[in-house]
Amino acid sequence: MNIAIIGAGFAGLSSAKVLSQFGHDVVVFEKAPDVGGVWSATRRYPGLRTQNNKGTYYLSDFPMPDSYPEWPSGEQVQQYLAAYARHFDLNRRIRLNTEVLSAELDPDQGWVLTVREAGSDRTSQYLADQLVVANGIFSEPFIPPYSGVDAFKAAGGRLCATSEFHDLDEARGKHVLVVGYGKSSCDVAAAVGEVAASTKVIARELLWKMPRKILNVLNYKYLMLTRLGEGLFPYIENRGFERFLHGPGRGIRDSMIRSLQTVATRQLRLEKLGLVPDGTFDRIARSTVSLSTDELYEQVERGVTEVARECEISGLDEEDGRPVAYLSDGRRVPADIVICGTGFKQVVPFFSESLQAQLTDERGNFQLYRQIHPLTVPRLYFCGYNSSFYSPLSAEVAALWIAAHLMGEIDLPPLADRLEHVRKRLRWMEERTEGKHARGTNIIPFSMHNIDEMLNELKLNVSSFTRFKQWLLPAQASDYRQATQRLLERKRAKEAMQSQTPSFRRAAG
Repeated sequence: MNIAIIGAGFAGLSSAKVLSQFGHDVVVFEKAPDVGGVWSATRRYPGLRTQNNKGTYYLSDFPMPDSYPEWPSGEQVQQYLAAYARHFDLNRRIRLNTEVLSAELDPDQGWVLTVREAGSDRTSQYLADQLVVANGIFSEPFIPPYSGVDAFKAAGGRLCATSEFHDLDEARGKHVLVVGYGKSSCDVAAAVGEVAASTKVIARELLWKMPRKILNVLNYKYLMLTRLGEGLFPYIENRGFERFLHGPGRGIRDSMIRSLQTVATRQLRLEKLGLVPDGTFDRIARSTVSLSTDELYEQVERGVTEVARECEISGLDEEDGRPVAYLSDGRRVPADIVICGTGFKQVVPFFSESLQAQLTDERGNFQLYRQIHPLTVPRLYFCGYNSSFYSPLSAEVAALWIAAHLMGEIDLPPLADRLEHVRKRLRWMEERTEGKHARGTNIIPFSMHNIDEMLNELKLNVSSFTRFKQWLLPAQASDYRQATQRLLERKRAKEAMQSQTPSFRRAAG
C-alpha cells in the first residue's frame, strides 16, 4: 500500500522502517529541516537531555553508541535518529521542510494530503491508501494568554516556550523568568542560571522529583524502569504479583514509596530549600515522572536562582521602557525573557473539525484502541500517542501493531466492546492523573503494560523468563528485536500459502 506518515521523530521513523520492511511504499512528511521530532535542532533548548539512560532509550535493532554518556544530550539523540534513518535507508522516503496543511479522507481514493514546502506558497497533493499520524503529542507548546503582552514585547521583552529558546547567550546578563516546574523548565532554568543577571522559576505547583542516582550511587533505572517499579502504582487491572503489592503486601509497597520520598527529600535538600512538594511521593507518577535537575537545587542553595513556589504570573507589562512581570504573590519583577514550560496542546492541526470530532469524546480525549486505532475512521492509525518511560519502544511496537493489522493478523473486538474498553480506560486515566492525562495519550508510568497489551494481541510477546528478569532489571529494547522478524516470517508463510495453486491446495488438503 501507499502509506503517508506525518512526523519524523521516534514514532514516524520507526513506523517508516517497520512498514517499509513489510513491503509498503512509505513517504514521511516532516515540516522541520531535520529528523528528530522533539529532539530536532529547531526545538532543542539549552540543557536538554534524556530522562532515560541510553540503555533504555533506543529502538530495538539500533542501540545508541557506546561513546554516548549515560544520559545523552538532545543533540546526541537527534544525531542517533539521523543515523537510524541512514542505516535503514529511510532518507529517500522522508520529505523534510514539508508541512501537511490538510489531510482529508476520500471514501474512494483514500487520504488526500495537501502539503507545502517551507518558504514557498506553492502547494501540492499526495494520495495515500493509509495514513499514520506521528506528529507527536508534544508538538505544539502551550503558552498562557498573559495580559499586557503587547506592551511587554514593545519594551523588548521576549515570551516563548522552552522548545523555542535555543541560544543561551540571549539570556546572558538578562532577567529571566522560567514558568513551570517540570523537566524542561528546571533544565532551562539551570542552564540560564549560570549566565543570567537573575533567574526565577515560577512554580504554580511543586512536583516530586526522582534523583538520577539514589544516594548518589544507585541509578534510578533499577527502581523506576523495571516492572517492579511500575508495579508500585496500581494499574486499571492488577494481575499476578501486582495484586499482592496492592493487597496483602500493601505495607511493603507503601514502605518502599516512603523510603523513596525520604531519600529524595534529603538528597535534594528539599526541606532546607523550602521545596518539599505537597502530598506523598505517589504523586510522582500522576502525569509524568520527572528526574531532578541537580544543578538547579545547587543554584537555589547558592542564591543564584529563586523558585517562587505556589506562584503564577498574573500579567506582563512595561515600566519606564523596561519589560516587567506581575506575580501573584504581589511582586513586580524585571523580566527581559519569560520562558514557558507550561505543557503542550495535543492537536492534529491538519484534520478538519468534523474529523477531529470523530476521533475524540465529548471532553476532547482521543478515543484510540490500544492508543493506535480510531474507532470509526478507516485507513487511519496513530503512532507515538502512548507517552511513557519507554516511548521509543512503545512507538516501535505500535508500528508493528499497525503492520500486523494491515496484514489482517489482528481480530479486533466488536466496535461496541472497543468503545467500552476505551471509555473505561479514559475514565481511569483522568481520575488517576487528576485530569492531567494529555487528552488520553499519557500512559506513564505503565510503559510495560502498554507494550504487553499490544504484543499479546499480536501473539509476539517476549518469553515469561524475559518478563521475569524485567521485574528486577530495566527492560532493554533489544529484548524485543525478534518481534519484527517473527511477524515477517508469518507474513512470508501467509504469502506462500496464497501463492499455491488451487490444485496444489487440494492435494495438500
